[in-house]
Amino acid sequence: MLSRFFLDRPVFAWVIAVAMMAAGALAIYRLPVAQYPPIAPPSIAIDAFFPGASAETVENTVTQIIEQKMTGLDNMLYLSGTSSSSGASRIELTFAPGTDPDIAWAKVQNKLQLALASLPEVVQRQGVKVSKSTRNYLMIVGLVSEDGRLSGDDLRDFAQSNLEKILSRVPGVGEVENFGTQYAMRVWIDPDRLTSFQLTLEEVILALRAYNVEVSAGQFGGMPATPGQRMNAAIVVQHLLQTPEEFAAIPVRIRPDGSVVRIRDLGRTELGTERYDVVALYNGRPTAALAIRQAAGANALETADNVKSKLAEMSRYFPPGVKVIYPYDTTPFTQVAIREVVKTLVEAVILVFLIMWLFLGTFRATFIPTITVPVVLLGTFAVLALFGFSINMLTMFAMVLAIGLLVDDAIVVVENVERLMREEGLPPKKAAARSMDQITPALIGIGVVLAAVFLPMAFFGGSTGVIYRQFSLTVAAAMLLSVVVALILTPVLCAQLLKPVAGGHESASGAIWLLRPFFLWFDRSFFRLRDLYVRAVGHVLARRLRYVFAYLLIVAALGALFFRMPTAYLPEEDQGILMVQAVLPPGATLEQTQAVLERVLAHFQEKEPEAVESFLGVAGVGFSGQGQNVGLGFT
Repeated sequence: MLSRFFLDRPVFAWVIAVAMMAAGALAIYRLPVAQYPPIAPPSIAIDAFFPGASAETVENTVTQIIEQKMTGLDNMLYLSGTSSSSGASRIELTFAPGTDPDIAWAKVQNKLQLALASLPEVVQRQGVKVSKSTRNYLMIVGLVSEDGRLSGDDLRDFAQSNLEKILSRVPGVGEVENFGTQYAMRVWIDPDRLTSFQLTLEEVILALRAYNVEVSAGQFGGMPATPGQRMNAAIVVQHLLQTPEEFAAIPVRIRPDGSVVRIRDLGRTELGTERYDVVALYNGRPTAALAIRQAAGANALETADNVKSKLAEMSRYFPPGVKVIYPYDTTPFTQVAIREVVKTLVEAVILVFLIMWLFLGTFRATFIPTITVPVVLLGTFAVLALFGFSINMLTMFAMVLAIGLLVDDAIVVVENVERLMREEGLPPKKAAARSMDQITPALIGIGVVLAAVFLPMAFFGGSTGVIYRQFSLTVAAAMLLSVVVALILTPVLCAQLLKPVAGGHESASGAIWLLRPFFLWFDRSFFRLRDLYVRAVGHVLARRLRYVFAYLLIVAALGALFFRMPTAYLPEEDQGILMVQAVLPPGATLEQTQAVLERVLAHFQEKEPEAVESFLGVAGVGFSGQGQNVGLGFT
């Protein structure tokens, strides 16, 4: 038999156990860590911007045009589009769970090419972005000027110019959303002056394009050169304009009398921002805020650590007084939750050890099942890596639950070996061999039945299946590995660790001499309790109808309680984060939205100063899209 083979070759059994533990230990460093499995199906987002357009114009000329081309995509469940009054258009395409986000992204890119030619020219110049990410924010990164030397526009320009592109390339980051824009040259035209000079806005735009260019004029002394040429230099005849004065001096029209109409005659020029419709304040101070969305399937904790490490590396080159803040971060709760589950796992191992010691009576007999716990648990981590799972609340809970079950196989082996040694006076190796001949079918039956209890949950469909698949397969893998360990390693441990005993000894007589009286008293008390239980069962069997009726009453009460219990998709947990949304009536201005967010901040500072650490208010952005009448608060 299998067990006899390894009893004769104990080193081989140890090699298999060590290999399982090594595979699990290596898998732990590779497994991603998250609060829950990736429940949300993969989604691809398309972002476009039509400056100055109304929500209706954006919907008709951008959003609908792109949506009409997004047909025939494999595994696409649905798409949703938003068109905001700020000119922003966002379309999110959701695909079936299990779809490769990279392949979905490439297919969406190909479909988008069919729609680009039909989009307005200004939208094409702005660019249309396709990104794969999750819907929710992983974290928000902010920049504040501690000494107040930099304004909010300065910080937002620095964030977009120096941080946004770098953070978007950090491993695990799917998308970076900037609550603000960089500096831009603003040209404000007075319509009355434009009319008085009999000009159109298109003529002004053409003049700006004509004069604000980088012209390549060749080289002085470029090859082929005249023999004897002694100088080579690039010729620069014109470059991009940089100051408001240079833009103001651009000629728009030369009139018949020789006078020149310039930009300054039609309006004014100034250095401003590309868009003025989003303002972020951190505890009332101007700030630049970058929202990080996690890439589909990425490790949340690793992504957050990568972002923080990159910002710590770049902070050495920040302007004086600029500090990085994290007003919204979902990873600390995940770290605490996983840490608590690991703590529970260790506590469960200790409790199992103490309970086994209490019932088995001897340290050697208790040590054998305890050894199997890390072997099976580490082997289970290797199975998680094989299936592409992650270390999350469900897989770790499955580990905690499995501890109490996986030691049963080893306890059955140890107790039967001790029984044979006590009743027949066999040496440990022979007792282990005979014990395995007797209980091998029972061990296999235990593992198969327990696995069959949990495995059906792995075949649930949709998001429910995603949640319970990892839980059920983790428990089933732990059960089956415990059977393997009980057949291979546990008999070897019994043969090597248990001491020969004389026939007829009590199980607790091998305990430490100081604790022996306690264990002997516990065994006798337990046996008396067992006999009392047996008599109680006999009493119940003699009065079956009466207790069947009591059983039915209990089932009915449980059924009534079951239907009265509240239901939820996942348990509600206090993550230390509160999100506030302000929605003002349509037509409200950004100034009004800022005033509302300032009142929210004042409430937190006055009424909840001990509970609230920070408040980031972003006016102009909401869950339903962008607009001057919406705002978000991250508390």
